[in-house]
Formats: sequence, structure tokens, C-alpha cells
Amino acid sequence: MAARRKGRGHLSSIDQLPDEADHIVAWAFQELKNRDRLQKDIHAEFNERLAELGLGPISLTAFNRHSIRLASMARRHEEVRAITAALTERLEPGQTDDLTIMAAETIKTLIFEMMEEGKASSPKAAMELARALQSAVNSQKLSVDRRRALQTQFETQVDDAIEKVQSEKGLSAEQAAFFRREVLGVKS
Repeated sequence: MAARRKGRGHLSSIDQLPDEADHIVAWAFQELKNRDRLQKDIHAEFNERLAELGLGPISLTAFNRHSIRLASMARRHEEVRAITAALTERLEPGQTDDLTIMAAETIKTLIFEMMEEGKASSPKAAMELARALQSAVNSQKLSVDRRRALQTQFETQVDDAIEKVQSEKGLSAEQAAFFRREVLGVKS
């Protein structure tokens, strides 16, 4: 397998197209994604549409390289989506916060690894990593805050229900404390 290039490399001929061609590029790659037509047919129509704007043709090899790169990114995106769906499908409603925390921890680990490898060499890269880290930490905090709010709400509901049973059925204070602590897992 070929090693990944460092840096962006030079812009492809498709990347160099002016903004007014963006809708044509988007159309072409949507057609490729649909997989209903041959790539050479899409390429031919792509160049026809560019010609209508007075733009030169894009070679088949450049079109192919660009489409392979986008297809690879789309595949990785779909894989991540499938993994996330599989994980969240197995989680109960309250456990989705665990997934958020796990994702945030993964992001933090990746950031620290990138810093150790020297991939955050410029001030801009360091700032972007710091923003990503802050976003991950904020996500964790929201999950923890949500979990605390749900726990508080549950404890309030338990207290209300036990008080109601105490008054209506004559439950003693000891029995109420037992139900809170042992049966429902709420600390007194």
C-alpha cells in the first residue's frame, strides 16, 4: 500500500474549477454515487456541462482520481455511520451518553497522539486541535450534566412515590428507607 502524502499536494484540475462550476461537480459526483451510469458517460456529460460555461475539459484520469478520492471518503463516512448505528442500537436510551463520552475520549486521544507526532507544528494547527479538544470536553460535560439531571429527576419521582405509599398504605420510615436504598438504588 502506498504511503499517504504529507500535506495537501497540488490542487487537481477539478479543485481549480471556478465556483460557478461547483453545481456541475456536485451533479457529477452525485451521479457517480447513484451508480446508475457508466463513469465514462458521466465524464462526457460533465465536460459538456463545463463547456456550456466556457470551461475547458477535465481529463478522464483527473476525473477518475477525484472520484476515487471522494468514493474513499464516502466509504469511510459510511463505515463510521454504520459502526455508530450498531453501537447506539445496542444501547439503552440512557446509555447514549456513554457513547458521547467514549467518542470524546477517542477524539482527545487522537489529538494528543497528533501533538506527540508533531502534526500540530503550526500555531493554526495547534489552535484547531485545541478547539476540537474543547468541543470534545463540552460534549462530555453535557452528557454528565444530562445524566445528573435525569438522576435528580428519578430521585424526586422515587421520593414522591414512596411518600404517597407511606401515607396511603402506612409504610414505616424504615421500610421507606429500605425501598429507596435497596430496591430502587436511591441514596437517602
